[in-house]
Amino acid sequence: MDSPVKEAAPAVAAAPVVAPKAAGHRLGPVALVVAGGLSVQFGSAVAVLLMPRAGALGVVTLRLVLAAAVLLIVCRPKVRGYGRADWGTIVAFGTAMAGMNILFYQAVDRIPLGAAVTLEVLGPLVLSVVASRRLVNLLWAGLALGGVVLLGGGGFDRLDPAGAAFALAAGAMWATYIVFSARTGRRFPQADGLALAMAFGAVLSLPFGIAEAGDKLLVPSTIGLGLAVALMSSVLPYTLELLALRRLPAPTFAILMSLEPAIAATAGFLVLGQALSLTDAAAIALVIAASMGAVRTQSRRARAE
Repeated sequence: MDSPVKEAAPAVAAAPVVAPKAAGHRLGPVALVVAGGLSVQFGSAVAVLLMPRAGALGVVTLRLVLAAAVLLIVCRPKVRGYGRADWGTIVAFGTAMAGMNILFYQAVDRIPLGAAVTLEVLGPLVLSVVASRRLVNLLWAGLALGGVVLLGGGGFDRLDPAGAAFALAAGAMWATYIVFSARTGRRFPQADGLALAMAFGAVLSLPFGIAEAGDKLLVPSTIGLGLAVALMSSVLPYTLELLALRRLPAPTFAILMSLEPAIAATAGFLVLGQALSLTDAAAIALVIAASMGAVRTQSRRARAE
């Protein structure tokens, strides 16, 4: 997950005559990212129901193994005709996916979900600041950062140190995922690269899940919930993000990722009955404002080009 700005696929240029259609091309990748965020966060709510049965590492293994199986069946990716650099990208992308999930679930096993998501999203935000060449993106990143910190309730000093460290490490892996997702999308057709990377990540996670959950992973009801988590939290969002990164610069994608805490709060309220406070609502407003600013900046840049 060279510079991510250079690595990200260029935005589709506006057609000189049919402006509405061109605008649709620009907004398309943004819609894909938002839809992916909705899917992954509501999938996380389902994962909360599964964790008492299989443990944090067991959930990761079920999520990645079942997601890999679905993608391999649907995509049937070819394995011949690729060079060492292509396979290196697959290994890096798969490692980032496995590491991001393992670290994040270790975090939520120690600290509240909202705080974990807040700390994790700092990874993409840092990427947006480092990779961007436009000063205005510093404003949007700062606004989003204020929102996610406010959503965390300002109580980071009271968090378990190990849990906070796991969440920050997950954020670093998330930023790595962004970079290598973009590279994979250009090197492999359709979702073939995603399927291969997911399979590699599943293999990496398998020993951890077996060690923690053992034969609990084979219980039919657990497998059913695991499949739901795999589809909602891995297959659908990763595919949407992979498609989006072919046309959306990495810095803009990273700032849009700041929507994740807001979506997570909504999913918690609707699925788990976790009520939102006024502070939470204010934080969500800041995050959405930053994301809208990032989209407007990208649209203006596309028109200029």
